[in-house]
Amino acid sequence: MLQIGTRGSKLATTQAGHVRDWIIAAGAQAELKIVKTEGDVNMAPVERIGVGVFTQKLREALAAGQCDVAVHSFKDLPTAADERFHLVIPKRADNREALIARDGMNLDQLPEGARVGTSAPRRISQLLALRPDLDIRPLRGNIETRMGKIDDGELDAVVLAYAGLIRNGYQDKATQVFAADEVMPAPAQGALAVEVRADDAEIVAVVDKLTSAVDRDCALAERVVLNRLEAGCTAPVAAYSTFAAETGIITAHGGVFALDGSKRLLATASGTDPIAIGEEISQTLLADGAAELLGES
Repeated sequence: MLQIGTRGSKLATTQAGHVRDWIIAAGAQAELKIVKTEGDVNMAPVERIGVGVFTQKLREALAAGQCDVAVHSFKDLPTAADERFHLVIPKRADNREALIARDGMNLDQLPEGARVGTSAPRRISQLLALRPDLDIRPLRGNIETRMGKIDDGELDAVVLAYAGLIRNGYQDKATQVFAADEVMPAPAQGALAVEVRADDAEIVAVVDKLTSAVDRDCALAERVVLNRLEAGCTAPVAAYSTFAAETGIITAHGGVFALDGSKRLLATASGTDPIAIGEEISQTLLADGAAELLGES
């Protein structure tokens, strides 16, 4: 029986539950095992404790043999490879951003000075570019807690990853789903990362059956942009990719944004090598002043 390590939140267990079901469908037995993290215990803001606390404990548990499989949101993993682990990317969910607003409103319909919850600099910068009048408020907690701030009148709207809403059955709560070129998502958003110990050939063979090569390569191109810009996953950097099945061509788009919404740098590249695509985008962005823009954020 494979032990799948996961955080205890509803979103994390739902994501890990999908992986469990896929592993069972692939012919192995699996069950979930909850791993506590510092972020679960102290509920401190991600900006202070760092998103890495949510992945480090899972990786430590995996390396120590306390679980056999670890499931992460791919966008939260460090971009540098960890040679201890074998990583698989299954079929990706919708990578777009979603607005959940009171009274069914979309972004244009929100009143002047509307209170919108998000703590992600990437989202903050792009929202302010579209609506400089918005009152952006910090947001913390699970999906239910975040959406509850609208119901209790604390906020007029929140912005969340559409994939998380879909995985938890809340997609109908979205009052607007932004096109990827309107509010660009985080690199690898919507993708799960399934890790196992690299030296465990039997388990590697099991999880390899979950691989989606297209989704892996598209997410990799996006994460190369983040890596080459030397930016963390909370930096105002965004990327998304599309795949043309008839030609096998990946087209990736990257963006870097001023936190106040006053400036953005965009770049696009296409090809079949995800690493080369991501490097071309990052080189273009750096040539256009991305390092200076990130330094100001």
